[in-house]
Amino acid sequence: MPAPFPLSDHCNGWRFFNPRRHEERTWRDILSWKLSGQPSPWPVRSAHPPRPTESLAGHRLAATWIGHSTFLLQTPAGNLLTDPVYSDRVGPGGLIGPRRVQGPGVDFTDLPAIDVVLLSHDHYDHCDRATLRRLWKTHAPLGVTPLGNAPLLRSAGFAPERIVELDWWQSHTAAPGLELTLTPARHWSNRLRGPRNSRLWGGFHLKTPQACAYFAGDTAYDELFFAAIRTRLGPPDLALIPIGAYAPRWFMAAQHCDPTEAVQIHRELGAGLSLGMHWGTFQLTDEGVGEPPRELARALIAAELHADTFRVCAPGERVRL
Repeated sequence: MPAPFPLSDHCNGWRFFNPRRHEERTWRDILSWKLSGQPSPWPVRSAHPPRPTESLAGHRLAATWIGHSTFLLQTPAGNLLTDPVYSDRVGPGGLIGPRRVQGPGVDFTDLPAIDVVLLSHDHYDHCDRATLRRLWKTHAPLGVTPLGNAPLLRSAGFAPERIVELDWWQSHTAAPGLELTLTPARHWSNRLRGPRNSRLWGGFHLKTPQACAYFAGDTAYDELFFAAIRTRLGPPDLALIPIGAYAPRWFMAAQHCDPTEAVQIHRELGAGLSLGMHWGTFQLTDEGVGEPPRELARALIAAELHADTFRVCAPGERVRL
């Protein structure tokens, strides 16, 4: 039987891995973390009423944080959703896993027409089939995702001809004037069913004639990836970079960047403006709900960068270029 995927510096034909070094966490590591960790208390539910969306109204690009890694990106060439998650719990079947602490910043019914869904990888807090099913029934968007993830979109109802799988550095023109490129990320993949790392992970670079943006997906810091993205694709006007789910570092550093590393990613990308994501919505790790923005502020001071160059949004807040 031929290998399903091309051989590369991140794939042996059957499984994906991080180039140069790939760290696997074992069940023993997880048990050690859970027994020794000291998770900060989080609220049961935060009160942030959802906000209505607005038209692009002549701007080059608009980004609205819905929560966690879900952003609504509005461009003159179409509207995109990144890693859409509207469920109250992220886990197998929506029955187990962390509960949502912060409600979506935009009601599902208030979303504008969604033309493209960007799915960065298969983890439950990024790939929520219940939300994907709703999106397909309501909007029938194009689904763009890394290699090996098409079956997840098909299981959510997406028609095969409306799914595009990409390898790192491959591009696809999703609409006239909207070019998408899958970019490397340092992470891993797994769900309840299927072999570990049988699906690729990544970020996305979006380019229109008016502006370009970068969505990091889920990633640890890497000493080569982000400078390479800038060199090959150009510095983004807007970067969406994770700042949460980083504690304890001995366990999380191989898969999630912390705020200091997020600032380093921002600098290596040469981003005009960065927005923090992957925080404050689901308690995945040990840091407190408000710790990532505080640590981000400290990291910006240490890097001698103005606070306005890398900021966080309230749920439903819209940033326009």
